[in-house]
Parts: sequence; C-alpha cells; structure tokens
Amino acid sequence: MRAALKEAEKAQGHTSPNPAVGAVLVIDNRIVARGHHRRAGHDHAEVECLRNFADDVPARATLYVTLEPCSTVGRTAPCTTAIIRAGIKNVVVGTADVNPRHFGKGITQLRNAGVKVRDGILAEECARLNEGFNKWIVTGRPFVIAKCGMSLDGRLTRPPDEPRWITDSAARRNAHQLRTRVDAILIGAQTLRVDNPRLTVRGTRHARQPWRIVLTRSGNLPSHACLFSDRLSARTLVYKRKSLGAVLKDLGKKNVTSVLIEGGGEVLGQGLDARLIDKLQLYLGPILTGGPVIAFSGRGANAAQTAIHLDAVSYRRIGKSICATAYPKTISPEKIQKLLVVPTV
Repeated sequence: MRAALKEAEKAQGHTSPNPAVGAVLVIDNRIVARGHHRRAGHDHAEVECLRNFADDVPARATLYVTLEPCSTVGRTAPCTTAIIRAGIKNVVVGTADVNPRHFGKGITQLRNAGVKVRDGILAEECARLNEGFNKWIVTGRPFVIAKCGMSLDGRLTRPPDEPRWITDSAARRNAHQLRTRVDAILIGAQTLRVDNPRLTVRGTRHARQPWRIVLTRSGNLPSHACLFSDRLSARTLVYKRKSLGAVLKDLGKKNVTSVLIEGGGEVLGQGLDARLIDKLQLYLGPILTGGPVIAFSGRGANAAQTAIHLDAVSYRRIGKSICATAYPKTISPEKIQKLLVVPTV
C-alpha cells in the first residue's frame, strides 16, 4: 500500500476535481505493474495499472489501490468492471470513497462478484492524500489552507526600509510547492497593492496554474498589477464586497476543491474568526520584527475555551526556518455559545 501511495503522490495537483489515486499489482510478493490517475478524463489508477501489466492476471495476484474503486459511469467506465473482467481475485483498498455516489458501492460490487476485498489499510494516510477532494465532494466547499511566513513575534512584515523576506530561501521554495497542489491561491487587496505578487507556479514542470483570487472592498485595484497584466491574467478572479465564506462557496461551485490563502493578515484573520481554515502551514523565521502587519489580525478569542486548538501538529526545520503544520479542531457555534455563558452562583 505504501508503494501505491507513492504512485498516488505523483498525481497530486493534476487530477482536480478528481482525487489522486495510485495502484500496484502484486504477484508472489513482487510488484509487477504500477499506475496512477493522471488527470480528470484519463484512465483511473486501477485501469492504468492493469494495462501496464499487459498479460493475463493469475488468480494469486493482488491489486492494491489507495481509494475504493469507482462503480459508476462518469468520464470513464467503472473501475470495478475492469477489475472483474481482468480476473482479479484479491483487492486491498486503502480507504473508502467519501463521494456519496460511490461510498461503499465499489467494495460491495467486487465482493458480490467473488473478489476478496480487504479495506482500511493505511486508511488515514490514504484519506489525507485527498483531504481537499474529500471536503469538497461532501460539503461543496473547498479545503482551505492558510500559509504564511511570519516572525517569531507573529508579524508578516519587517519595519519599513528593511529587506522584505522574513524566512530564508529554502523555506520559501518549500512554501512555493504548495501552489502546485491547490486549485486556487487567495489574497487580499492590500497584499496586491503592496507586494504585487505573481502567484504563479514556478520551477515545476507540467504543473497546473491555480486560479488567482483577490478579495477587495473598494474595487480600487492597480490595473498594472501582474495578476491583471501577465499572460495568465485570464486565471485571475476578483470578488468585490464579498465575505470570505461567500467567496469559498462560489469557488466550490466552480469545482475549486482547494484554496491556499497567502495573505495578508486581515484575510487570514477573517478565515480564523469564521472557522473557515482547515489546515495551517506556518513558516517561522528566526527573527523578531515588531513589524506593523500581524499574521492573524482578526477579532481573536474572547476566552481560552473558545480559542482554536490544533490537532496533528508537526514541526520540521527547513533551512533556518521552522515549518509548523496543523489542523484546527472543529467546534460548533452551539458549543461556542455554551462556553460563553457565564455560570450563575
């Protein structure tokens, strides 16, 4: 299954709005064929893997696939049909497909056809591979990643007339790779005015260019900005006087499954206050700046109980910076209200 996961990782950033899936065919404990879903409309991982074997499949073979095989007709034929016709007798599945159209049906079809199916193998790793797709297909809203490079005192900027960067080049290269895995990059109007970013994918061959999203209240944006004047200007969308929640809902309707918020502090704060952030990826530079722009300049929590707590927190050193990755714990509005009630004495 780890080999199948490595195949699936090759598909990340290329298959949206489909999930990234990998498969390997094993005979006598040896991998004899591999495959992954390359992009929407192309063969799914299982079909590519079986085609790459190019021979009759013996009954002792086992097909490992990171995601439950599809069982319905879409842009391609059902993978369950291909597996059964190939004579596969043993299938190992990483995780079920959360798509309501498919959930559990593929496994059931295979078992009804006499195929021995084991499921739930490395399930958490297989599910996390498609965290963006999984949220979007269930809720209709994209998975939101908040990313920023910040000082140890929580600032996005240095004092005026000093160098722009807070993190080192190694951390910035690593952060740039996030763009290759999302459908859209979102910034606020002030970030556009001050930084004039390109928000492009660079240094990666055959990568898709994500949509570039700008939020603005006034609509007063510089027409000469790179987002409006470069060769990718058609990939730029501007939302005027729209809340972040409304923008995300509209992007979901446009089949945008994942959004990377790159700034500034006000937009990051909006996402935090509204509980719209699904994942944090923060790069901490070894510096105290006292700069004017706070990383998450929202309303903040008015009590420790209502603060956002984090799950699956991990840290790694990249160059001279520290990359912290975490997932905010979900908390319902009803629970927040209950926590805010002052008990009587």
